[in-house]
Amino acid sequence: MTGNLLVFLGSALASAVEMVEALTIVLALGVTRGWRAPLQGAVAALVTLAVIVAVLGPALQAVPIALLRVVVGSLLLVFGLQWLRKAILRASGLKALHDEEEAFAEEVAAARAAGREVGGIDRYAFVISFKSTLLEGLEVAFIVITLGVNQGATVIAAAGAAVALLVVGALGALVRHPLSRVPENTLKFAVGVMLTSFGTFWAGEGVGIDWPGSDGALAFLIALTVVWSLAFARLLGRQAKAATA
Repeated sequence: MTGNLLVFLGSALASAVEMVEALTIVLALGVTRGWRAPLQGAVAALVTLAVIVAVLGPALQAVPIALLRVVVGSLLLVFGLQWLRKAILRASGLKALHDEEEAFAEEVAAARAAGREVGGIDRYAFVISFKSTLLEGLEVAFIVITLGVNQGATVIAAAGAAVALLVVGALGALVRHPLSRVPENTLKFAVGVMLTSFGTFWAGEGVGIDWPGSDGALAFLIALTVVWSLAFARLLGRQAKAATA
């Protein structure tokens, strides 16, 4: 039960972060060039992602579970550590926080500078929307597939991503503005912690580690990862302040 809940939360949080970034681009295109082409591009990308998940999910189930956990656990660990690294650097002040307002302004400027074709679909808006949604969504698809297959809870992982899509999409439709108030670095930190913990857990299981408490060990790994991540952020923050003093 604990494992399924963490799968749902991990999938939902990771999906929300990536969808906020894709939403910023779609919104910039929509308010600048009209909504039809950007929405068509985003829907086309979502359909493509759904097909990828539907095809790869069952295919991975044919792989021996021990090998699958080692490979996917290791990939999740690397993936999670990358997210954590960026979040820690931002928290310490060594890397600038991601600014959705600035990204929105840049996309609006690029959309206004792009030429328009007479008649037919706005290919620029369609392609940019499709590409951005697909690229951000591929990370979501990877997380959904790996979390779901390893835990035997693909439906739960997909449900987490679907809930995130509905929430982010509804907020975007209501405000029609980048979700700059979303604590994106905090979300990325949380996702990095969860992916790193899941990767450690599954890679350990794949090489024969019998975790005490079974899935309950995930809670301990998450807490441990939070502690050392915050410690690194605090240490780097002190070093950054000392360097600028």
